[in-house]
Amino acid sequence: MLRIPFWIGLGLAIGFLVPYTWYLDREVRSRFDDLSWEYPSRVYARPLQLAAGLPMSADALQLELDAARYVDDAVARVPGTFHRDGARWTISRRGFIYLDGRERERRIAFTLAGGRVGELVDADSGAALPGARLEPARIATLYGTQQEDRRVVQLGEIPPLLLGGLQAVEDRDFKSHRGIDLGAIARAAWANLVAGRVVQGGSTLTQQLVKNLFLDRSQTLMRKLNEALLSLLIEARYDKRRILEAYVNEIFLGQQGGQAVHGFAAASEFYFGRDVRTLGAADIALLVGMVQGPSLYDPRRNPERTLARRNLVLGMFRDTGLLDDASHAAAIRQPIGTATKATLPRDRYPAFLDLVRRQLKQDYPDAELNSAGLAIHTTLAPSAQALAESAIDKALTGLGQRGDAVEAAVVVTGAQDGEVQAMIGSRDVDEPGFNRALDALRPIGSLVKPFVNLVALAQPQRYSLATQVDDSTIDMAQPNGTRWQPQNDDRQTHGQVLLIDALVRSFNLATVHLGLRVGVDRVRGFLQSFGLGREINPNPSLLLGAVELSPFDVTRLYQYLAADGHAIPLRALRGVLDAQGRPLTRYAVKPGGGDYTTAARLVTYAMQQVAVSGTARSIGEAGLGNLRAAGKTGTSDTQRDSWFAGFTGSTLAVAWVGRDDNKPTRLMGSTGALRIWIELMKRLPTLPLNVPQDGMERVWVSTEGKRSDPACSGARELPFATGYAPAEEEHCPIDQLKQFFGGG
Repeated sequence: MLRIPFWIGLGLAIGFLVPYTWYLDREVRSRFDDLSWEYPSRVYARPLQLAAGLPMSADALQLELDAARYVDDAVARVPGTFHRDGARWTISRRGFIYLDGRERERRIAFTLAGGRVGELVDADSGAALPGARLEPARIATLYGTQQEDRRVVQLGEIPPLLLGGLQAVEDRDFKSHRGIDLGAIARAAWANLVAGRVVQGGSTLTQQLVKNLFLDRSQTLMRKLNEALLSLLIEARYDKRRILEAYVNEIFLGQQGGQAVHGFAAASEFYFGRDVRTLGAADIALLVGMVQGPSLYDPRRNPERTLARRNLVLGMFRDTGLLDDASHAAAIRQPIGTATKATLPRDRYPAFLDLVRRQLKQDYPDAELNSAGLAIHTTLAPSAQALAESAIDKALTGLGQRGDAVEAAVVVTGAQDGEVQAMIGSRDVDEPGFNRALDALRPIGSLVKPFVNLVALAQPQRYSLATQVDDSTIDMAQPNGTRWQPQNDDRQTHGQVLLIDALVRSFNLATVHLGLRVGVDRVRGFLQSFGLGREINPNPSLLLGAVELSPFDVTRLYQYLAADGHAIPLRALRGVLDAQGRPLTRYAVKPGGGDYTTAARLVTYAMQQVAVSGTARSIGEAGLGNLRAAGKTGTSDTQRDSWFAGFTGSTLAVAWVGRDDNKPTRLMGSTGALRIWIELMKRLPTLPLNVPQDGMERVWVSTEGKRSDPACSGARELPFATGYAPAEEEHCPIDQLKQFFGGG
């Protein structure tokens, strides 16, 4: 009688298990044959280029090393370490893949002296190096819907001690079992019973992988059955290497806010700020020990418990022959080596990343950016970004009460290449809200004046720096019946002045007279040629900056001057690699033809005088005269906006200060934004500005702009477009006689 129920039950079990197993097998094959995750895309800064003669300071280099998570070490032999001995630096560079291929690990040495890099050598062989790059710092991560941080690696990229140690602690029979290990379950039950607590698990690595890939965390009988069946099916279909590789990339090892850390490679970066290949025995034991409970053994929250677990794991390494006694003893003595600054880099630089996303959208949809595991290489210079952030804080704090309610934005680019090295959209530099650098449209005031002058100087047969300009009262009827009566800041008129002096001293009336002679439409047309996508004021008030632009727009304009009269688009991207390190896109810049190069050089010379004796003379007073910087202050009506745009031989920086409610700031360009620029340039390594002299000649002129003898009172030497220097001479016999006889 018992046989009938038995056979009925067996038949029902087989009738259920066979199709159910077939269903699970299909799920396994579907998941494993195309094993894929949402791989977050990683965003990188530009690699730091080192070469003899390049500008660099110890502070800036330290900022770069901190951003790339380098650790100070007395011998600097492990990749990712450095050591400083006075002026001499030794850096053990990690290997990395960049847009032009793979760079191998290398130890380099050099000195820093006088703000420049000295001779660069291979630290091991002593051979001179023409240059070297440090791998780019990871600055952010673009996550998909699953919010999982993962860096997929192959088994060959994982240290052998980690692979062997993982099996020694979690699954010693991994190579021989078929998915479940009844002996291991029995051993774990006995060990836990003896210890009075859970000290050992009985699940195989395959079962743990199943839990992560397929199942929830419930403890039901059905879930246990599914776990066993799935483990057996995976082992039947796939070899041990495939299973182990999936495990080391999938295992959950931590959490930061909403982002989960999966895999040993990502965990190594998260906890140690280092590539998993560089980890020593103690660090490997810590990660292996965390498999049992990432929250329980979180080294930052539970350091004592984590240390005990790590040492227990090190003991298992020794007991299984993975470590000898000496190596075990050395590892036990090491403290927990987690990096205090190691985190998941995400949106650390919100304003800059906003620009990156906008430029990427032209080529990549959001879904691909967030899940395709791309390596996005940008132009950000971590040292420039950090120093710009510090400059804003120091300058605005120094303003006292005037700085309390104001906001700020800064854009820093390479003077010659248009690469955006830093961008700040708020004085709260980590605030991901309104990006003032890109989206705050404000009147630019006197920042427009160099371009009024440039349009004039592009006609050398009519205008030069020595052209006399009328600085007299203006009273013009407006279309609405009102009168436009602009004034100079000093409320005075200055009669006939040289064009260069009108720009250096920022005379409003002289600029308007010049602009009216040149033609407002010409000035407007030149500004429109930059393709800013903004409405350019067609009225004469444009000549005094009555046009609303963002700091980024202003940077695009001044990039033309900084790049020696060549139109260069600003870019935040250098290129994109796919998940396997293969180039997908390169972002190259082709400069414009330079139709007004000579005029741009003349304007740049005049702007250098702005920094010597004009509205930006505090640059020289701050000890930065050696930079020979060119710049221009700008202030909108009733001091609502404070601007400064200036460049050296290698760096352009534009700063804006104002209030979001558009109320007056009581700040001029020289008392607000210029302070930020000065604080930045005090610490940022940069080259002096040397204006090329091609296409120009230098002639001594009088105060009236005529050719003059150098001995004449008030005479000065000015540059002119070749062939267009003043022909009319002004003689000064009395001054010449005084010079001849040495009289005063």
